[in-house]
Amino acid sequence: MKAKEIAALLDEPACAHNANKEKSGCARLKPGATAGGCSFDGAQIALLPIADVAHIVHGSIACAGSSWDNRGTRSSGPTLYRLGLTTDLTEQDVIMGRSEKRLFHAIKQAIDSYQPAAVFVYNTCVPALTGDDIGAVCRAAEERWGTPVVAVDAAGFYGTKNLGNRIAGETMVQQVCGQREPDPLPPGIERDDFRIHDVNLIGEFNIAGEFWHVLPLLDELGLRVLCTLSGDARFREVQTMHRAEVNMMVCSKAMINVARKLHEAYGTPWFEGSFYGAADVSRALRDFARLIADPDLSDRTERLIAREEAGLEARLAPWRDRLRGKRALLYTGGVKSWSVIAALQDLGMEVVATGTRKSTEEDKARIRELMGEDALMIEDGNPRGLLDLVRDRGADVLIAGGRNMYTAIKARVPFLDINQEREFGYAGYAGLVELARQLCLTIESPVWDAARRPAPWHGSATEARS
Repeated sequence: MKAKEIAALLDEPACAHNANKEKSGCARLKPGATAGGCSFDGAQIALLPIADVAHIVHGSIACAGSSWDNRGTRSSGPTLYRLGLTTDLTEQDVIMGRSEKRLFHAIKQAIDSYQPAAVFVYNTCVPALTGDDIGAVCRAAEERWGTPVVAVDAAGFYGTKNLGNRIAGETMVQQVCGQREPDPLPPGIERDDFRIHDVNLIGEFNIAGEFWHVLPLLDELGLRVLCTLSGDARFREVQTMHRAEVNMMVCSKAMINVARKLHEAYGTPWFEGSFYGAADVSRALRDFARLIADPDLSDRTERLIAREEAGLEARLAPWRDRLRGKRALLYTGGVKSWSVIAALQDLGMEVVATGTRKSTEEDKARIRELMGEDALMIEDGNPRGLLDLVRDRGADVLIAGGRNMYTAIKARVPFLDINQEREFGYAGYAGLVELARQLCLTIESPVWDAARRPAPWHGSATEARS
């Protein structure tokens, strides 16, 4: 990828802070910036959930991590995406100049063994530095075997994980979208008072299957999801994204450039929303109806929201009684830095601070709307600092990613995983009930009282000495 193309992704015009010449959300690469994930990592995370594609990492074995549950995303069908495929380059391949040939044969092996809908090849630092032309290899392989082969040029040293997300989205728009028309609707589905409308969800990764909490609502409203980029997606679905009537940007930090470019190329309107918390779910459904401008859809949406919110109030009542007044320290990033706040406030909890390390200026503005202008935002989440905040702010629970779990457990602080390693989906109305249940199980677990009490033998030893 050329330097000017990377600069264009960093200067994404759809980001309001870029329009105002504020660069905190799209900062240039600085030394050490890729410690939290490089561009290759971000590109692979963004596209791995496309379930029927063979994902080949072109590079050394060190770049191919444990793939089976890499992202916590779920598929309703194929599991090919969970296989770790790599060219496993060695020093000899580099010295002898045979890494391109190795890639060509790796593509052949993937096609022969798994008959994938497509093959994605991810460039990494070593072949990028030695000048491998993965684009030419992919084009030759596609011509030879008749299977789409897509080069994702996002070598790690290009920049951060967030830049890799955008490179992945750019690749999909340029090489995949617009190559196929959506499947026709089955006869008898549409009526005069019930039209089907096609939509896309961009930046929805179906972590722990939580998209499946939302899909039944969209189905009931007559909103056909052409593609979720990329949770539980299929390659042929990505090819049809250009035909959607509306795009919802679920995680703006990841692939906002996709929404903008589809709007520029096909005129597709888009909005940013969240499926965490009852108010945000209802707002997202209303935004679909507003942009589609179908009166029957608007009526159906209001009826569905009224029914779901009424049922949710009844289901949440016992959990709210137990969680009301509890204080949470939230350390995550991106869209979750504000969307989860709304969900916790729906449960009657107080968020004492939230992490903003990977958040845009728009994310921070939303945090201030929810928590006030004096909201405490955490940029550096080192373990000592987090534990000091838990103590100083009287937090009852730390809600963060898996890497913070042992920090909390060692300090005997209740911990709930909110990132991709989690086992439970918290999106949608049903997801909010699950979040409440998990919070109660975490905070009220008897293990905390037992762990905080002095060990039984301490008292016996004191008595013996006296």
